[in-house]
Amino acid sequence: QVQLVESGGGLVQPGGSLRLSCVASGSLFRFYTMGWYRQAPGKERELVAAISSAQGTNYADSVKGRFTISRENAKNTVYLQMNSLKPEDTGVYYCHVRNSHYWGQGTQVTVSS
Repeated sequence: QVQLVESGGGLVQPGGSLRLSCVASGSLFRFYTMGWYRQAPGKERELVAAISSAQGTNYADSVKGRFTISRENAKNTVYLQMNSLKPEDTGVYYCHVRNSHYWGQGTQVTVSS
């Protein structure tokens, strides 16, 4: 069993920044491919960014150049640095162990003036 706990969401103005964190339980974190997903009201959950155990990354086209995913295996933590935020980035952001059923509880990000 893996528990994932996200933090760092909040209300931010357009153009602002936030950094999300997700801490995982257990001793196998370094082997996981981790993903950040988001779900906007009335929309399906979508992949925002992912990072492999070898530090390879991929991003949704809508966030390329603005968001950066990273990981710190010594702390069992994956981060999502979000810059130049737009209102369309609003949603609940979830942490996920790829190819598993492990999801965090989500953290709300609202981009609004």
